Amino acid sequence: MADTRPMLAALIAAGLCSTAAAAEPAPIQASTAATGIDRDALKKQAVTDVEAHAKLIQQMVDSLFSFAEPGFQEFQTMDYLTGILKKEGFTITRGVAGIPTAWTATWGTGGPLVALGSDVDGLLGLSQYPGSPTLKPMIAGAPGHGEGHNSGMPMMIAAAIAAKDVMVKNRIPGRLMLWPGVAEELLATKAWYVREGLFKGVDMSIFAHVSSDFSTGWGNSGNNALVSAEYTFHGKTAHAAGMPWEGRSALDGVEVMDVAWNMRREHLPVTQRSHYVITNGGGQPNIVPDLASVWYYFRDLDFGSVRDLYTTGNEIADAAARATGTTVEHKLLGYAAPNYGNKPLAEAAYANISAVGMPSWSADDQAFARTVQQTNKRTVKPLPTTVAELSTPANRERSLGGGSDDIGDIMWTVPTITVRYPSNIPSMIGHNVLSAIAMATPIAHKGAVAGAKAVSMTVLDIMTTPQLVTDAKAFQQTVQFKDQKYDPVVTANDPPAIHLNTEIMERMRPAMKKFYYDPAKHPTYLDQLGIKYPALAASTPTSD
Repeated sequence: MADTRPMLAALIAAGLCSTAAAAEPAPIQASTAATGIDRDALKKQAVTDVEAHAKLIQQMVDSLFSFAEPGFQEFQTMDYLTGILKKEGFTITRGVAGIPTAWTATWGTGGPLVALGSDVDGLLGLSQYPGSPTLKPMIAGAPGHGEGHNSGMPMMIAAAIAAKDVMVKNRIPGRLMLWPGVAEELLATKAWYVREGLFKGVDMSIFAHVSSDFSTGWGNSGNNALVSAEYTFHGKTAHAAGMPWEGRSALDGVEVMDVAWNMRREHLPVTQRSHYVITNGGGQPNIVPDLASVWYYFRDLDFGSVRDLYTTGNEIADAAARATGTTVEHKLLGYAAPNYGNKPLAEAAYANISAVGMPSWSADDQAFARTVQQTNKRTVKPLPTTVAELSTPANRERSLGGGSDDIGDIMWTVPTITVRYPSNIPSMIGHNVLSAIAMATPIAHKGAVAGAKAVSMTVLDIMTTPQLVTDAKAFQQTVQFKDQKYDPVVTANDPPAIHLNTEIMERMRPAMKKFYYDPAKHPTYLDQLGIKYPALAASTPTSD
């Protein structure tokens, strides 16, 4: 196996990648001598191409931040991103898997088929002015990018354009497919993508998620499998004071289920996580409610255990209905498989991550990050200047449960990794407005540029190294599939939950449109909002 570290060192020496310190890259399978391909030169071309598209990356990141659309409502995001890709020669297919805001963009002929994706949805209630260290919603109650999903697809699109340009220039066969993570915060689409065959024929898959670090990993990441289900109880109305005996309270059914589930928690594995919200509790107190519903997330480490939790939840719901004289219907809203990264692909990508290194943060970037942390009483940690180590089973702590990501469904379908790129500030809180503050600032832009360089370089590795594809597929078959196989609870009869968030966006979208970024008039979204960067004290945006 050839050692590509001299080649990667040459990239840094050539000045085409960041000169920030980088961790020692892991060896990867690549033999330029055997193929006659100068992969070093190809990667230099890709890096140059990404840098030439830095302005487009900034515009895409800022635009998606301004759209701030939650799951299943990413219509403006879809129109904007597919318009860019169409101009770049990609073939666009909309409405894939029966999901109106889902799409694919394909390009190329022959060679391997590589899928590139990242999430695009925002979060309810997390509207926040970017670049402001203090918490200030742009629109009270509106969605916002409190997970930074506005940066991933811009990064992937820039990487795809760079790889495409290099492939055209050098007559390298291969195909690209870009796809968006719609409604990831609802864990509600990727299992449906897989069910409908969206990844049939795909050879390798690279996914990306925002972080404050820069790395990737392989093996079981510790992300829990998840089932999202809503239980709707049906009763009978009556006057709650005058004739309550004539009624049957659907809300009683919800409450009995919740009490019973909370009692059951004590006897569940320590790795499980479960949480719920009552989505309908009735109309007014003096009417016995005939309709009430509760929405549950069930999480655990593997396919079997999360299926068992879901079965237990269904049994408790049925028992609650019998106890209260009501009926109940179960509806699957989302699913996520446990995450498992591919080792050969992760090692190849990590070598490129190490070659690119962290962005060269300015003094203003570091000052802004420190101000955000101090203002919001978070641990003060500077923006990292070295990439994180490759995450492996040997250096990861054993998971005792936690969050989920439905990229897992694709990971159990085709060799896949997640690249975590450095577009946010350390010490922020996930699913919180704090995680939105930096996401339309130079920190987000620089992190996406760095990520695009590493991903484009990895795409070229795949296109020019047949052994990498062979090794990745062999690892999936012999190691990943050794103890578990893909076993989702999603059936052919479960439709995607495309109704979610419709009502709130019907109310919010008119006001949100007033805040859409116009790159033709303003160099950055911060300029449009009248926010100075870096804001090192409380700031008052001029756009309201």
